[in-house]
Amino acid sequence: MPLPLMPQATAIWLIENTTLSFEQVADFCGLHVLEVQGIADEEVAAGIKAKNPIASGELTLEDIKKCEKDTKKRLSIAISKAKLSTKAKKSPRYTPLSRRQDRPNAIAWLIKFHPEVSDGQISKLIGTTKFTINQIRERTHWNIANVSPKDPVMLGLCKQLDLTAVIEKARRSSRWKEMQNESTSNKELDKSGMQYGLVKKEDHIDDEQSNQEQENVNQIFENLSESNNN
Repeated sequence: MPLPLMPQATAIWLIENTTLSFEQVADFCGLHVLEVQGIADEEVAAGIKAKNPIASGELTLEDIKKCEKDTKKRLSIAISKAKLSTKAKKSPRYTPLSRRQDRPNAIAWLIKFHPEVSDGQISKLIGTTKFTINQIRERTHWNIANVSPKDPVMLGLCKQLDLTAVIEKARRSSRWKEMQNESTSNKELDKSGMQYGLVKKEDHIDDEQSNQEQENVNQIFENLSESNNN
């Protein structure tokens, strides 16, 4: 099933502007229900700007209204009718010199908003090297202080259709499923910690200090009692 270009940003907009259920939002954006709930609680995707799927042509207002009335219905993404020719041969990607300086910004954007996309896919998409991608990921790039995440489509480094195809392919991979399972496991672990009252080491230290102080107070009263009896 095709997914929106920016799932988390789209989910934020749907949560803020519609009455759709978490399950409907999760299904449309390709996210886990717990992740959507975390977005609604502002625990996940903090700082990401909401993206209007209606303005981008990924959803229609009529479809949203129908799903708001019936929670069993699922949103369907609006697919472009334009078809790509499968016979065309792809030539090696060439990036003009004036735009090569924008590659680090595009890499940072893909790493931040689409961690499911592999380094190899990023390399082919915007015409860069895995070495440069690794430098941006580890923040060891020589110009990292001036690097800021920017959409590679807006920078002119790739086409919208190419980016969408890469993201959809990445989300069909086992790597994406493992990332979702790991995210779910971490959230369930956090919840179990709250449920069973897990405490920190510092809490034990505070309790021991409190007990010691109480014993000292009790000892003082015992001494006073003995002196009065004498």
